[in-house]
Amino acid sequence: MKNNFCFILLFSVLLIASCGGRSDRHRQEPVGLTDESVEMYLLTDEELGFFQNLSGLCGKSFRGRETYMAPGRESWADKDFVMHVAVCENDRVLIPFHLDEDHSRTWMFLLEDGRLRFRHDHRHPDGTPEELTLYGGYGDGAGTAFAQSFPADQYTIELLTDTLGRQWNIVMDEGLTNFSYQLLYMGETVFRADFDLSDPL
Repeated sequence: MKNNFCFILLFSVLLIASCGGRSDRHRQEPVGLTDESVEMYLLTDEELGFFQNLSGLCGKSFRGRETYMAPGRESWADKDFVMHVAVCENDRVLIPFHLDEDHSRTWMFLLEDGRLRFRHDHRHPDGTPEELTLYGGYGDGAGTAFAQSFPADQYTIELLTDTLGRQWNIVMDEGLTNFSYQLLYMGETVFRADFDLSDPL
Protein backbone atom coordinates (compact mmCIF):
# COMPACT_ATOMS: atom_id res chain seq x y z
CA MET A 1 0.00 0.00 0.00
CA LYS A 2 2.81 2.30 0.96
CA ASN A 3 4.63 1.52 -2.31
CA ASN A 4 1.49 2.31 -4.30
CA PHE A 5 1.14 5.64 -2.54
CA CYS A 6 4.77 6.54 -3.28
CA PHE A 7 4.33 5.60 -6.93
CA ILE A 8 1.19 7.75 -7.27
CA LEU A 9 2.89 10.69 -5.54
CA LEU A 10 5.95 10.45 -7.80
CA PHE A 11 3.78 10.18 -10.93
CA SER A 12 1.80 13.28 -9.88
CA VAL A 13 4.96 15.34 -9.33
CA LEU A 14 6.34 14.35 -12.74
CA LEU A 15 3.04 15.16 -14.45
CA ILE A 16 2.87 18.61 -12.88
CA ALA A 17 6.49 19.31 -13.79
CA SER A 18 5.93 18.34 -17.41
CA CYS A 19 2.76 20.41 -17.83
CA GLY A 20 3.29 23.39 -15.59
CA GLY A 21 4.25 26.79 -16.98
CA ARG A 22 3.71 25.89 -20.63
CA SER A 23 2.11 28.48 -22.90
CA ASP A 24 2.00 29.29 -26.60
CA ARG A 25 5.15 31.37 -26.16
CA HIS A 26 7.63 29.01 -24.55
CA ARG A 27 11.31 28.20 -24.41
CA GLN A 28 12.53 25.59 -26.80
CA GLU A 29 15.25 24.93 -29.33
CA PRO A 30 14.55 26.21 -32.86
CA VAL A 31 13.02 23.35 -34.85
CA GLY A 32 15.49 21.51 -37.04
CA LEU A 33 18.60 23.29 -35.75
CA THR A 34 20.82 20.62 -34.26
CA ASP A 35 23.92 22.57 -33.18
CA GLU A 36 24.43 21.59 -29.54
CA SER A 37 25.46 25.14 -28.69
CA VAL A 38 22.19 26.67 -29.91
CA GLU A 39 20.66 29.17 -27.51
CA MET A 40 17.17 28.75 -26.10
CA TYR A 41 14.62 31.22 -27.40
CA LEU A 42 11.22 32.31 -26.14
CA LEU A 43 9.28 31.99 -29.40
CA THR A 44 5.97 30.65 -30.62
CA ASP A 45 5.96 27.43 -32.63
CA GLU A 46 4.79 29.50 -35.61
CA GLU A 47 7.76 31.87 -35.35
CA LEU A 48 10.14 28.94 -35.08
CA GLY A 49 8.52 27.33 -38.12
CA PHE A 50 8.85 30.56 -40.09
CA PHE A 51 12.52 30.88 -39.16
CA GLN A 52 13.11 27.27 -40.15
CA ASN A 53 11.37 27.75 -43.51
CA LEU A 54 13.68 30.68 -44.24
CA SER A 55 16.71 28.62 -43.17
CA GLY A 56 15.66 25.90 -45.60
CA LEU A 57 16.31 28.31 -48.48
CA CYS A 58 19.92 28.86 -47.44
CA GLY A 59 22.54 29.11 -50.15
CA LYS A 60 20.00 29.84 -52.88
CA SER A 61 19.24 32.98 -54.88
CA PHE A 62 15.93 33.97 -56.43
CA ARG A 63 14.80 36.55 -58.95
CA GLY A 64 11.81 38.75 -58.20
CA ARG A 65 9.87 41.76 -59.40
CA GLU A 66 7.75 44.64 -58.22
CA THR A 67 4.15 43.47 -58.11
CA TYR A 68 2.62 46.62 -56.60
CA MET A 69 3.65 50.22 -56.02
CA ALA A 70 1.19 52.76 -54.66
CA PRO A 71 0.38 55.69 -56.96
CA GLY A 72 2.74 58.59 -56.49
CA ARG A 73 5.71 56.45 -55.39
CA GLU A 74 8.74 55.85 -57.59
CA SER A 75 8.30 52.57 -59.44
CA TRP A 76 11.01 49.90 -59.45
CA ALA A 77 9.27 47.85 -62.13
CA ASP A 78 12.20 48.25 -64.53
CA LYS A 79 14.78 47.01 -62.02
CA ASP A 80 16.23 43.53 -61.64
CA PHE A 81 15.33 42.10 -58.20
CA VAL A 82 17.50 39.35 -56.72
CA MET A 83 17.48 37.99 -53.15
CA HIS A 84 20.32 35.81 -51.83
CA VAL A 85 19.67 33.68 -48.74
CA ALA A 86 23.32 34.02 -47.79
CA VAL A 87 23.73 33.40 -44.05
CA CYS A 88 21.78 30.93 -41.93
CA GLU A 89 22.88 30.55 -38.32
CA ASN A 90 21.17 29.54 -35.09
CA ASP A 91 20.09 33.11 -34.39
CA ARG A 92 19.96 34.80 -37.79
CA VAL A 93 19.09 34.51 -41.45
CA LEU A 94 20.61 37.24 -43.62
CA ILE A 95 19.24 37.90 -47.10
CA PRO A 96 21.02 40.49 -49.27
CA PHE A 97 18.48 42.06 -51.63
CA HIS A 98 19.87 43.57 -54.84
CA LEU A 99 18.23 46.11 -57.13
CA ASP A 100 20.23 46.09 -60.38
CA GLU A 101 23.76 47.03 -59.24
CA ASP A 102 22.60 48.47 -55.92
CA HIS A 103 23.82 45.99 -53.30
CA SER A 104 23.23 48.21 -50.26
CA ARG A 105 20.34 46.27 -48.69
CA THR A 106 20.25 43.19 -46.49
CA TRP A 107 17.14 41.78 -44.82
CA MET A 108 17.90 40.44 -41.36
CA PHE A 109 15.71 37.87 -39.59
CA LEU A 110 16.96 37.61 -36.03
CA LEU A 111 16.16 35.61 -32.92
CA GLU A 112 16.76 38.48 -30.55
CA ASP A 113 15.58 39.34 -27.04
CA GLY A 114 13.64 36.07 -27.06
CA ARG A 115 11.63 37.21 -30.07
CA LEU A 116 11.63 37.14 -33.87
CA ARG A 117 12.91 40.43 -35.28
CA PHE A 118 13.12 41.78 -38.84
CA ARG A 119 15.56 44.57 -39.70
CA HIS A 120 16.91 46.32 -42.80
CA ASP A 121 20.68 46.71 -42.91
CA HIS A 122 21.70 49.48 -45.33
CA ARG A 123 25.39 49.97 -46.10
CA HIS A 124 27.58 52.11 -48.35
CA PRO A 125 29.79 50.36 -50.95
CA ASP A 126 32.72 50.47 -48.50
CA GLY A 127 30.67 48.53 -45.92
CA THR A 128 30.02 51.39 -43.51
CA PRO A 129 26.41 51.78 -42.28
CA GLU A 130 24.14 54.32 -43.92
CA GLU A 131 22.50 56.92 -41.71
CA LEU A 132 19.09 55.24 -41.95
CA THR A 133 19.67 51.58 -41.19
CA LEU A 134 18.57 48.67 -38.97
CA TYR A 135 14.95 49.76 -39.01
CA GLY A 136 12.18 47.16 -38.77
CA GLY A 137 10.24 45.52 -35.96
CA TYR A 138 9.41 42.44 -33.93
CA GLY A 139 6.92 39.78 -34.98
CA ASP A 140 3.44 40.64 -33.72
CA GLY A 141 2.82 37.11 -32.40
CA ALA A 142 -0.11 36.47 -34.74
CA GLY A 143 1.75 34.95 -37.68
CA THR A 144 2.19 31.45 -39.05
CA ALA A 145 5.10 29.32 -40.22
CA PHE A 146 4.63 30.93 -43.64
CA ALA A 147 3.67 34.53 -42.86
CA GLN A 148 4.81 37.03 -40.26
CA SER A 149 4.01 40.70 -39.69
CA PHE A 150 6.50 43.16 -38.21
CA PRO A 151 5.09 46.52 -37.06
CA ALA A 152 7.68 49.27 -36.72
CA ASP A 153 9.44 49.14 -33.35
CA GLN A 154 10.33 52.15 -31.19
CA TYR A 155 13.84 52.39 -32.66
CA THR A 156 12.32 52.62 -36.15
CA ILE A 157 9.70 55.18 -35.17
CA GLU A 158 12.38 57.43 -33.69
CA LEU A 159 14.89 56.87 -36.53
CA LEU A 160 12.41 57.62 -39.32
CA THR A 161 10.35 60.12 -37.28
CA ASP A 162 7.58 57.81 -38.36
CA THR A 163 3.90 58.72 -38.23
CA LEU A 164 2.96 56.33 -41.02
CA GLY A 165 2.29 53.23 -38.93
CA ARG A 166 4.77 51.19 -40.96
CA GLN A 167 4.49 47.42 -41.02
CA TRP A 168 6.35 44.79 -43.00
CA ASN A 169 4.70 41.52 -43.98
CA ILE A 170 6.79 38.60 -45.17
CA VAL A 171 4.65 35.93 -46.76
CA MET A 172 5.58 32.57 -48.27
CA ASP A 173 3.02 30.24 -49.78
CA GLU A 174 2.73 26.82 -48.16
CA GLY A 175 4.37 25.14 -51.14
CA LEU A 176 7.37 27.46 -50.72
CA THR A 177 7.15 28.57 -54.34
CA ASN A 178 6.74 32.32 -53.66
CA PHE A 179 8.27 34.83 -51.24
CA SER A 180 6.50 38.16 -50.85
CA TYR A 181 7.91 41.30 -49.21
CA GLN A 182 5.22 43.83 -48.39
CA LEU A 183 5.41 47.34 -46.90
CA LEU A 184 2.24 48.80 -45.40
CA TYR A 185 1.35 52.29 -44.17
CA MET A 186 -1.60 52.46 -41.79
CA GLY A 187 -2.68 48.99 -42.85
CA GLU A 188 -2.59 49.75 -46.60
CA THR A 189 -0.02 48.14 -48.91
CA VAL A 190 2.27 50.71 -50.56
CA PHE A 191 4.88 48.35 -52.01
CA ARG A 192 5.10 44.65 -52.77
CA ALA A 193 7.79 42.51 -54.35
CA ASP A 194 7.47 38.80 -55.12
CA PHE A 195 10.25 36.27 -55.66
CA ASP A 196 9.96 32.93 -57.46
CA LEU A 197 11.24 30.29 -55.04
CA SER A 198 10.50 27.48 -57.49
CA ASP A 199 13.30 28.50 -59.86
CA PRO A 200 16.59 29.24 -58.02
CA LEU A 201 19.26 31.09 -60.00
